[in-house]
Amino acid sequence: MEQTVQSSSTASRVSNPVMEPGPLSETPTGTWRDFVTVTKIGITLANMMTVFAGLWLASDGQAAGDLIFYTLIGTALVIMAGTCLNNYIDRDLDKNMERTQKRALPSGRLNATHVLWLGVGFALVGTLILTFLVNALTAFLGLIGLFVYVVMYTMWLKRSSTTSTVWGGISGAVPIVMGWTAFSGTMDFGAWMLFLWMFLWQPPHFLALAIRRAEDYGKAGIPLLPVVKGFDVTKRHMIRYVSAMVPVSFLMYLIPNMGYTYLIASLILGFGWLGLSIAGFVAKDTIKWSRISFVYSLIYLTVLSIVMIVEPYL
Repeated sequence: MEQTVQSSSTASRVSNPVMEPGPLSETPTGTWRDFVTVTKIGITLANMMTVFAGLWLASDGQAAGDLIFYTLIGTALVIMAGTCLNNYIDRDLDKNMERTQKRALPSGRLNATHVLWLGVGFALVGTLILTFLVNALTAFLGLIGLFVYVVMYTMWLKRSSTTSTVWGGISGAVPIVMGWTAFSGTMDFGAWMLFLWMFLWQPPHFLALAIRRAEDYGKAGIPLLPVVKGFDVTKRHMIRYVSAMVPVSFLMYLIPNMGYTYLIASLILGFGWLGLSIAGFVAKDTIKWSRISFVYSLIYLTVLSIVMIVEPYL
């Protein structure tokens, strides 16, 4: 049976000004751990894995240590800038969600202005590192990803459209390309294929989480696909993205330095994910299925990223 989660206050909530401050305590009591949480260190580290995979693949395992260091540090700072600004902008939404209402900003443990300037500082320093110690193209890509994530996704579409997941996929696909261009210095075939692959990976990964948290998102007035259109429509969208991702991952074998190990792993994991996505229509427990799908998407990305890293030695 089609299940749709809606909130009667969705329209009023998403129309609130993005920059309207939420309630803050008069004397913030945050610790350094709270500042770490607004950088979403887990997401940052996961992105660093893809950045390194792209860089190592482009260089066939020959990248210099200083290039690796500056690429990872610069990209990490730009990503953390995005997460800080995301936390700052979303603090009004976060206070309405059970999963996020205890975060440092909605709970008042951190001063919102401090987090805002932390994000701006990260963006500035990260961009300077990438521009002068890596290359201008990689720095430019970082700024594009930051703009799409903060402005297009967080400030606008997340609050107004089910297409927010697609735009979020664009920003999420940028880091692995930054790794590639850090060595190649150009948007060549390999860069575009990596971008397309990661872009198609993002929506089914996030939609699995959105199904699990649909009720929470609905209460916060966030119009994600499972909230507005229901679970069955969301499952169909997931199948479409995974179906498109499988042939793209196959074509990535044509990227220089890719080998048979990657080809075999990508096909096995890709068709496994496609089968799991189709199984969602017969799953008795959709929430349990979405949890399994979410974990599988992480396994898929982790394994293939590792394969890309070790491929030069196989």
